Amino acid sequence: MSVSTGTPAPPVASTFDVRDPATGEVVGTYPVHDRHAVDTAVAAAHDAATWWRDLGFAGRARHLDAWRAEIAGGRDELARIIHREMGKPVSDAKLEIAMALEHLRWAARNAEKVLGRRSVPSSILTLNHAATVEYLPLGVVGVIGPWNYPVFTPLGSISFALAAGNAVVFKPSEYTPGVGLWLAEAFARTAPAEPVLQVITGLGDTGNALCRSGVGKIGFTGSTATGKLVLAACAENLTPVLMECGGKDALIVDADADLDAAADAAVWGGLSNAGQTCLAVERVYVHAAVYDEFLTKLVAAASRIEAGSADAKIGPITMPKQLAIIRRHIEDALARGAEAVLGGPDAIDRQFVQPTILVDVPEDAAAVTEETFGPTLTVTKVRDMDEAVELVNRCAYGLGGTVFARRNGREIADRIRAGGASINAFVAHATIPELPLGGVGASGFGRVHGPDGLKEFTYAKAVTRQRFPSPLPLTTFRRDQRVDTIVDLLIGVVHGRKRQ
Repeated sequence: MSVSTGTPAPPVASTFDVRDPATGEVVGTYPVHDRHAVDTAVAAAHDAATWWRDLGFAGRARHLDAWRAEIAGGRDELARIIHREMGKPVSDAKLEIAMALEHLRWAARNAEKVLGRRSVPSSILTLNHAATVEYLPLGVVGVIGPWNYPVFTPLGSISFALAAGNAVVFKPSEYTPGVGLWLAEAFARTAPAEPVLQVITGLGDTGNALCRSGVGKIGFTGSTATGKLVLAACAENLTPVLMECGGKDALIVDADADLDAAADAAVWGGLSNAGQTCLAVERVYVHAAVYDEFLTKLVAAASRIEAGSADAKIGPITMPKQLAIIRRHIEDALARGAEAVLGGPDAIDRQFVQPTILVDVPEDAAAVTEETFGPTLTVTKVRDMDEAVELVNRCAYGLGGTVFARRNGREIADRIRAGGASINAFVAHATIPELPLGGVGASGFGRVHGPDGLKEFTYAKAVTRQRFPSPLPLTTFRRDQRVDTIVDLLIGVVHGRKRQ
């Protein structure tokens, strides 16, 4: 393997294995790139960034469109790599790729409209100036990606950073390095002369080195705990960071909701990808008037989902250490009076966790307050939507939320403290390329996708040009009492009147 898609990698001292989480079989061996290797990659990226920037929006869009075609053409192979490295079903891997391609297409086609130079109006005191603003690339962006959505999530940063004119050095998760290398090799076929997109592989120290390497920004996706370490490392050089951290998202069901649709959304939102989704539904709050009926439908739907290898609907838990967290959350809830109406501690078998639904869980239990990242749901009865919103917002996380209601869905969604919300559908706001995606609180800061996602990887540059001398010279010692009097009168007229 090489650290770069365009230049040979420096030698590395060690390697690490990637194992199929379902079988334990070694499916790949990759180099651990050290600080020197990372710095070499970033230096090459700085040289490539100039070429990439100078292509302009149209030139970059042609390369990005070609890359999109490469990914689409190789989607079967890429999906198999995703399945082999992190375990999700191939059909789900293909869905992830499809959504990533939608966002890549949007970024390439809209970068100039969002970031290109445009005129802005002057104020009454600066009418003699023409003013423009544009958003320029930072140079080199480092991206640290997750394993749970190893294409869709990192491409939310990579494709938008590239469309904005930056070169990218990408460190994929140590659980899915083959996915990252496949993406970089596909890009290299569209721009073989320059290392615009490079991949470095390794463990935590490799990511730490990237944070300290002199990149213009780090786009990070991962747990809140790891995010804090990334922030500390980036603080040394005042490197700005985009933080996409964990979540503990909730689904709210009002009394007038379509219960079949709500149960279906809760099952998919909580169990797909074996619950290993930052936007996963982990908590469900249901109006007392429909609680029993909803719970019956939910348990029936979830009972039809089985975790396993081969043709199962959900795959294994990718990280072995996560199993202990899932078990702790379930056992703690049960010890504190909760009931498992589906699954429970016995649902954990080797790397597989069968769907588990817990009711009557105390709100301060770990299963409610901490990210579980497994196929579990807590379901809580609430007297009304005021109580539902209060409980949802009590959590430290604030990534997303889902509301099922026929009449008051928007009013409920507006009160949820989160970066996004979807009404009568699960996570739709993350699938629409025009919309920003990100969280508040312990879920991080900054946004991917949409215009906000493009601007994340740029800096704003404002330029003015004096068109003619001002009749009211302000920023000069030549300003006299006459000018002060006129300005004072203008201020009174423009700003002194109250709006009716």
